Amino acid sequence: MKRAGLRAIYPGKRTSMAAKHHKKYPYLLRGKGIWLPNQAWATDITYIKLSGCDVYLAAIIDLFSRKILAWRISNTLDAEFCVAALEEAIAIYGIPAIFNTDQGCQFTSDAFISVLEGHGIRISMDGVNRALDNIYIERFWRTLKYEDIYLSDYGTLIELKAGIKRYMDFYNGERFHQSHDYLTPDEVYASKFQRKENQLCSAA
Repeated sequence: MKRAGLRAIYPGKRTSMAAKHHKKYPYLLRGKGIWLPNQAWATDITYIKLSGCDVYLAAIIDLFSRKILAWRISNTLDAEFCVAALEEAIAIYGIPAIFNTDQGCQFTSDAFISVLEGHGIRISMDGVNRALDNIYIERFWRTLKYEDIYLSDYGTLIELKAGIKRYMDFYNGERFHQSHDYLTPDEVYASKFQRKENQLCSAA
């Protein structure tokens, strides 16, 4: 298999280790209809293997449009790169009503929670052993890895960052989604958000 350039595809290292002393929050999205951008965001971390090192990718997704709002890569599993992605998403796209995460220590940390609470964002967390609670970001990881990571076989962190940026631009701006009548996440986010603003202006 090595001579033929073949390798198995399998889940990587565990990226959702909980901290027992951190506060956990209930899951708020069960049975909830998501019909607007910024109504609910979600985040997660995935593991990527590079030659000689391990790196981690965090991304924030708008659950209505499936648009990736921000992302960061780190070679450690501390909370800093997750907080940086969150702050960037808020600075560019505004404040969501609900933010959903798993119960990993990065997302239950004081640094991460304080940003959410400081903006009045309702905090939602997946239940234990309930992978489907965060299904949209999990589907995105699968799409990213099968359409780019596994095919590109990046050798360095610089190559990986450049490649992921290209893929994120493609995913948001060019990749059609059947569930959105073959519109891109950028188109869905922008059109629905503009329609919401027009309705608010008309009501005023």
